Amino acid sequence: MIILPAIDIMDGKCVRLVQGDYGTASKVAENPVETAKYFYDCGAEYIHMVDLDGAKFGSPKNAEIFTEVAKRVNIPIELGGGIRNMQTVGYYLNNGISRVILGSAILNDKKFAEEAVLKYGEKIAVGIDAKNRKVKTSGWLVENEVDFVELAKEMARIGVKNIIYTDISKDGMLSGVNFEHCKELKNALPSDVNITASGGVRNIDDILQLCSLDIYGVICGKSIYSGTLDLKEAVKTARSYNEKKILGNSELIPAIIQDYENGEVLMLGYMNEESLGLTLETKRVWFYSRHRQKLWNKGETSGHFQNVKEIYYDCEPEYALLIKVEQIGAACHTGNRSCFFNKLV
Repeated sequence: MIILPAIDIMDGKCVRLVQGDYGTASKVAENPVETAKYFYDCGAEYIHMVDLDGAKFGSPKNAEIFTEVAKRVNIPIELGGGIRNMQTVGYYLNNGISRVILGSAILNDKKFAEEAVLKYGEKIAVGIDAKNRKVKTSGWLVENEVDFVELAKEMARIGVKNIIYTDISKDGMLSGVNFEHCKELKNALPSDVNITASGGVRNIDDILQLCSLDIYGVICGKSIYSGTLDLKEAVKTARSYNEKKILGNSELIPAIIQDYENGEVLMLGYMNEESLGLTLETKRVWFYSRHRQKLWNKGETSGHFQNVKEIYYDCEPEYALLIKVEQIGAACHTGNRSCFFNKLV
């Protein structure tokens, strides 16, 4: 599980709402770029951002803020709010945003959702926001007679791999996450659909309980700004859970390194709990060298570092990792781009 700290923008300012009520907006930070940098320094692996004005009016209203954050902070960003057509999706993905969130558009134009998923795959997420199980749209101002689980199942059928569920009644209340709804979604959706919980996170106990559900992520906003949740502790807790889940009782597991852009397999190494922890923390690949009998930061002598983009684990944890990287220089000590350059057949 990963922690996604949230930055919501309204009238160009970082704000938080209570239960989605625009009249409750309160400023929580001075500068979105500096706030994102702070989240990065705390170890966050992803940032969740929302254009509140865009959600309300149906078109981007603070686009320059989001693209500026993406340009100046080296961390993936998912963005929602006012994304209602392919032009907007393409603009954001071509200007540094890693994942866009479709909300109201999925009810009003399901063909748009299908087209976006077909073209951009896992760079598309769907935000499902509900109160008393009923989905609300247009900045949570319009209620629909659609059950949140049924909508999630429909989105999974068209190929959506990332679903963000917000219980509006919990949002901004610091009253705890709706674990029952998250569990219901987990049981209703295919195992390859990532679920992110949002709304109500209060403290580290909520993080621990969500880890036990084995979902993809959790969005934290007011808890961080109000100080009831320490972001560094939350990231460390989730990371520790991930390491234990992946490694189990294995001392070493193989890690396949793949080029993020073209899919080329670059090398194979081995990781233990400490090297995996350092890889997650520094966002650069660390191995445990069986030959040297010590930790090894790939590129520490050559400068040919591997900057981590994505990490996947096998359908059976403890078997193998797949790490997609930005490869600096050659991956192989021979000077070849890939270690796999000797053809057998």
